[in-house]
Amino acid sequence: MRIEILNTGTELMLGNVVNTHLAAIAQALFPLGLRIARQTTVPDGEAIRDALSETFLRTDIVLITGGLGPTTDDLTRDITCELLGLKLEHDEEVMRRIAERFARRALRMSERVKLQALRPHEATVLHNDNGTAPGLYFPAMADINSPHIFLLPGPPRELLPMLRGQVVPILAKLTPHRAQFEMRTFRVVGIGESAVEEKVGADLLSMGIEVGYCAHPGEVDLRLIGETALLDRAESLVNERLGASIFTTDTRSLEQVVIETLTTRNATISTAESCTGGFIANKLTNIAGASRVFLAGYVTYANEAKTAALGVDSNLIEKNGAVSEAVARAMANGAIRASGSDFAIATTGIAGPDGGSAAKPVGTVFIALAICDKETIVQKHCFPTDRETFKQLVAQAALDLLLRTLDGRKMPPDQFSEGDGGCGVVAG
Repeated sequence: MRIEILNTGTELMLGNVVNTHLAAIAQALFPLGLRIARQTTVPDGEAIRDALSETFLRTDIVLITGGLGPTTDDLTRDITCELLGLKLEHDEEVMRRIAERFARRALRMSERVKLQALRPHEATVLHNDNGTAPGLYFPAMADINSPHIFLLPGPPRELLPMLRGQVVPILAKLTPHRAQFEMRTFRVVGIGESAVEEKVGADLLSMGIEVGYCAHPGEVDLRLIGETALLDRAESLVNERLGASIFTTDTRSLEQVVIETLTTRNATISTAESCTGGFIANKLTNIAGASRVFLAGYVTYANEAKTAALGVDSNLIEKNGAVSEAVARAMANGAIRASGSDFAIATTGIAGPDGGSAAKPVGTVFIALAICDKETIVQKHCFPTDRETFKQLVAQAALDLLLRTLDGRKMPPDQFSEGDGGCGVVAG
């Protein structure tokens, strides 16, 4: 069945409110085997009429959000009834619930609020326990070729409970024989989108699996949709070819997996950052529970700060340059000494757009991982991109190095390769 979402509200078109409805509705419908075919957003007013009437020609189910309130710009219910040729009538039960809500909050109810108790007797009321505007469900009408129509309130705190508690059960009855599909996601670090597709794409498609890719700096989400038996086969193939680069098969970020792994192992981390300017520390401390494992973060942008805070020998900097394996190693070791952590990440590089040379072009970065009582690891990468993306790529590479050290996975030869905007040079 073809399903569309029609979001109404001038505030959405002006950018004053972020439209989050698609994600919530799509996630609620997916377990039923239902997928959203189209989303349309229109301002309040007569634009709703045109957008809704167009769906009659192509859609089986329409979910409309917004425009059910008491103000003059709330026209969704009226326009829908006009298109369907239905008459609005007063509903005493709806009025009672609205009045009780105002009484509980000791608020005066204006005359316009009472308009929300109007509905055609052909429609099913979707009661709103979190607001005054009820939703409505209009069954499909064969004589005018109308789809099944759901009118839902705009505020998420009202829409979401109504969607899960009342809309989903109706949709389940409308589509009892839909095939049940699963979705599995594999979060891959350090390999570009095209490289991921080259490794697994053709074989997955040949299985009859729906395959999708979502690229982020330093990371790709591989999405598979299909029946359980097929997905089991597909997962084996993905793990065989990409397993060393998969850091999770759920929705967790790389930094969340790192924090949780450190917590499980009762290990601590500190950071010493130059070119990333505290970005890695920020990512780690954004995760709840980071205080149990994150001890200290040093932002030593200037050479003098590297010496003062981390004890990096100024002669070492002068001899090798601030962007060097030796200095990265010394920064990480200094963070271990200063903080007493079990692990320390250090970064030093050239974010650009200036400052590069033939030997060290813009994008060059050294990432060091110091490990208490063990040899410090240093990697060299080159990420020639804008400054913000550079920081993101360096942070992903650094956290990936730490996580691999914690869980024992080896780094594939194409990790953070040229396909991701890096030169793929690794030094240990």
